[in-house]
Amino acid sequence: MPLLLAEALLCAASAAPQTSLSAAMSAAVSRMSAEPGAIVVQDVASGSILAARGLDIAARRLDRPGSTLKPFVLMALLESGRLDPEQRIVCRRTLTIGGTRMDCTHPADVSQIDAEAAIAWSCNTYVSEVATRLSARELVQAFRKAGLDSPTGRASNEATGTISLPANRSELQLEALGSWGVEVTPLELLEAYRKLALRRREWRSGPEATVFAGLADSVAYGMAHAASVADMSAAGKTGTASSEDSLRSHGFFVGYAPADRPEIAVLIYLENGRGMDAAALARPIFSAYARYKRP
Repeated sequence: MPLLLAEALLCAASAAPQTSLSAAMSAAVSRMSAEPGAIVVQDVASGSILAARGLDIAARRLDRPGSTLKPFVLMALLESGRLDPEQRIVCRRTLTIGGTRMDCTHPADVSQIDAEAAIAWSCNTYVSEVATRLSARELVQAFRKAGLDSPTGRASNEATGTISLPANRSELQLEALGSWGVEVTPLELLEAYRKLALRRREWRSGPEATVFAGLADSVAYGMAHAASVADMSAAGKTGTASSEDSLRSHGFFVGYAPADRPEIAVLIYLENGRGMDAAALARPIFSAYARYKRP
């Protein structure tokens, strides 16, 4: 249903002319049906919130972020020189970590995975294997550096994310996949990606190129493809996880646009659903932004 909903919203969003970026984003968000969760659009340069629905949920709900953490894991490895971005790992899609099934959901013919493809196709096998090159403290530090346990100051009465120190290899791998030991607010996750977007704006060269390319690929043809629009490139990542006390999954999409020089960052959080469902709801927002830039 979310894909059909996104198509309907795409048509509805073109109904009225916009006079400002904030108005364009607010109009797109206001037309979206009241899916349980949160939608937040942020200005990358200033950090100001351009439009939001469910801001209280975005500021106070703590949940596991799932695969949205993978770029931060690979960024830490690339910056420390412990990951060759061109090294390929064979993925057979079936994966169990410490008794927890973490099977990959990318297409079966995607089997030779390098760092860029690991982000684009959200490969659990690749990320869980290379993550063990980090110590438990280094993994925690990478997430703290991203601000995943720091209130953003963008809303009142914000909750604070929690990041546990893994005690063994299995816990480290599951935490790197956002499925154990870490809970964040949607607003903290959005701020972390806004910082990535700022780095992309300033980037000229360096190892982070692999992460930026993987995020753009994810929207162009990978697991976040439901967020893509024909007339503009965007970048982002999906995440699906379940809470500690529930088997029901929640979904995230978080990303930015344009992919090469970001101006907006977008967060979709669905209390019930999957990351691909959240990505579909990001599509009309990116489309409204593209029309604002090229009326």
